[in-house]
Amino acid sequence: MSNRRSRQSSSALRISDDQMIDLVSKLRVLLPEIRERRRSDKVSASKVLQETCNYIRKLHREVDNLSDRLSQLLDSVDEDSQEAAVIRSLLM
Repeated sequence: MSNRRSRQSSSALRISDDQMIDLVSKLRVLLPEIRERRRSDKVSASKVLQETCNYIRKLHREVDNLSDRLSQLLDSVDEDSQEAAVIRSLLM
């Protein structure tokens, strides 16, 4: 019985080819690296997924860097100042 359930749930999680094509098309629009190419240039789904991973990693690095900079800035201002309150709200 549990084997049957797992087959049902895994088939419910599968997406159709059309859905996959739609998702890859949406990712293409979001990725700066691919968006800048001419429309006529073909980009494979695997390339889109790889670029998506690279872009997410880049965004994570940027967030980490900005967080570090904000922390350093917070250390350099008076704790009770308006600037410190703004920085603290950004870090939350």
